Amino acid sequence: MSSQPIQRRIGKSGISASAVGLGTWAIGGWMWGGTDEAASIRAIEASIEAGISLIDTAPAYGLGRSEEIVGKAIRGKRDKIVIATKCGLNWHSGKGNHFFDQDGIPVHRYLGADGIAYEVEQSLKRLGTDHIDLYITHWQDPTTPITETMEALRKLKADGKILAIGASNLSVDDLHQYIAAGGLDAIQERYSALDREIEASMLPLAMRNDIATLSYSSLALGLLTGSIDPSREFTGDDQRLGNPRFSPANREKIARLKAAIAPIAGKHEASMAQVMIAWTLTQPGITFALCGARNPEQAIENARAGEIRLDADDLAALDAALATHLVAMDA
Repeated sequence: MSSQPIQRRIGKSGISASAVGLGTWAIGGWMWGGTDEAASIRAIEASIEAGISLIDTAPAYGLGRSEEIVGKAIRGKRDKIVIATKCGLNWHSGKGNHFFDQDGIPVHRYLGADGIAYEVEQSLKRLGTDHIDLYITHWQDPTTPITETMEALRKLKADGKILAIGASNLSVDDLHQYIAAGGLDAIQERYSALDREIEASMLPLAMRNDIATLSYSSLALGLLTGSIDPSREFTGDDQRLGNPRFSPANREKIARLKAAIAPIAGKHEASMAQVMIAWTLTQPGITFALCGARNPEQAIENARAGEIRLDADDLAALDAALATHLVAMDA
């Protein structure tokens, strides 16, 4: 893996970043069994040193905790980083559509102009920056027209507080409305070898409109790393507890997949996680792959996946292995 890390553009924004990005949901602790701030800061620093320039976070990741940790980690390094963060999950007001409770606090989906104006200022403070490179609507708000949301985002862009606009967790109809409103640079959607629904719907639409796609859960919550032993138990608020994908039987399937792709991993001196990240980045329409890391070792491993160049034979063998082993994983 001697190639340089892949760099890609965020739509029409003129911003470029590493194709492998650091996702910081787990760093916020919520739904991941807590967080270790010192280890998280080291993970972010290691990511940057290994060539990752795209860091994705959100206020909802630990009610501001993830953004605060990212802000501490990038102090003095802001010019090396493309920050993506989000708006629209609001616990400061009762406006919008109730979505969930976090630590007993109600969180609403709200993308009204007043909510966005408030949220961006809070994120700027937590991140310790004067601008956000890519500002993304986190979940869509059925109580606010997308035209109003986009008008508020374009104003932030005109004011220099954000440089590019994104949207996440969309329906195809939502995406059509964002495109009609104008100015959308990126979408962020769940995508991995286990989650390929957007291939036939959203990705072609995004590509036709020069909109970048950031995949999240690119390693299926860690399942596709091949490092979660069948006997491992999840505890506390870890979202993988009780998730049928993480059944012992499915983890055995992943172990068989790992064995099947071992020759490809060996050829590239790579781990299964690195091969799966590299595979994700070859898929048509996927511009960036966001991958979580909670320690420096994971961060460096993910970053190096951006140096792998899979050839046609690798991809054919991978597709055959995926079709054979990733069967009925949600049953």
